[in-house]
Amino acid sequence: MKRLRALLACCLLTAAAVTAGGCSDAAEERTLVVLGPWTDGEERPFVAALRRIGERTGRTYVYKGTRSLRETLLAQLQADAPPDLAILSSPGDLVEYARTGDAYPLLEKVAGAAVPPWAPTLTVESERGEARTHAYWAPVRVDLKSLVWSRGASAGKEPDWCLGMGSGATSGWPGTDWVEDLLLQRMGFAQYESWATGKTSWQSTRPAWEEWGRLLAANGDDDGKALGAEGLRSSFELLGNGRYGLLNRGDCTHEHQGSFIRRHYGDDVLPEPTARFLGARSAGAHVYEVSGDLAAVFKPSAAAWDLLGRLTSREAREDWAKAAKPAERPYFPGGTFGSVPLSRSTRAVQDLFDGAGQICLDASDAMPPTLRDAFYRAVLEFLGAPRSSALLTRLLEQLEAERQLQLKEDAFLLDDLCDNAPGQSP
Repeated sequence: MKRLRALLACCLLTAAAVTAGGCSDAAEERTLVVLGPWTDGEERPFVAALRRIGERTGRTYVYKGTRSLRETLLAQLQADAPPDLAILSSPGDLVEYARTGDAYPLLEKVAGAAVPPWAPTLTVESERGEARTHAYWAPVRVDLKSLVWSRGASAGKEPDWCLGMGSGATSGWPGTDWVEDLLLQRMGFAQYESWATGKTSWQSTRPAWEEWGRLLAANGDDDGKALGAEGLRSSFELLGNGRYGLLNRGDCTHEHQGSFIRRHYGDDVLPEPTARFLGARSAGAHVYEVSGDLAAVFKPSAAAWDLLGRLTSREAREDWAKAAKPAERPYFPGGTFGSVPLSRSTRAVQDLFDGAGQICLDASDAMPPTLRDAFYRAVLEFLGAPRSSALLTRLLEQLEAERQLQLKEDAFLLDDLCDNAPGQSP
């Protein structure tokens, strides 16, 4: 009924015909709003690309960035004032919005932008009880994970790990990245995907947690408690006084983090695959986690669908890349764009992307939000005693109980989280 009321209201206000994407735009002159995750200067290259789109179309677009993206979007939806487009990093959140009818299925003319594994199709039941399969979002920017960063002087040496969990409402995700990556590297993409999509018990992840605990404990003789405490009181990037980047603290040598972190460093800091730091043979050679910034339409109109198509176009990607600083050059499905030479760190990541076999969506990003948040909290509690078997048993039991609840709610709608890297043959 919500979608029907929205369509009727729109059509009464504009006296226009209903189209497949909503009502035709009698109010094409209005400003279109894009809600997204980038703030504190990180948004500037995207805003520049958005401005160039406006110059071509004659329309006005405004970007609104927030670190509290989920809370902001939920408040806007409750107030019946959604943005035209929202860009989220969580497929799990987008699944919820697709189920409630707040996010709209991609029209055929933009469906080609739904590149796997970032944008798998969903089967969602309509208000009439009919099951329909569609893509609901498209990646506008992507990042490579499963990386360890270090300065040249530290390369090849025994790691002294950096650790920081602080990230506002999503604190804990750098730790879930560790658990996920160890699981992917040790067990391979098939078992990783089975667990991330709710088909496998959380007990299967115990070896990954235990290995992470051993890595933390290797930095000292206190079972990892000092490093765990450091991680709990530290931001994942902010050092204070306008300084960023854990490697710039001077008290650690290796950082497990995604490709976006290079913006805080010079070209003396370069990435290596996580697999190179595992003592035994990895089960997932050339397998990487990936993340993405995913755009979906929340207020359908011809102008909104046109904007989504343009944001995923080569032209917009070239504008975005041109406006970015060398260490901020964005990655897109299929590679980077632009004529400006790549920095060493950007090229190093691109080479790893090009050499990847399977790539898998960040597992916690793809989980139902309540399970994802429980995973974050479990990581934070785990860091208080990384070698405690009893604590780990309790945390896994809690996470398994939450998985069972989500299964009863049919909340696991994502099935395909892994795929061949773009440009790789099936």
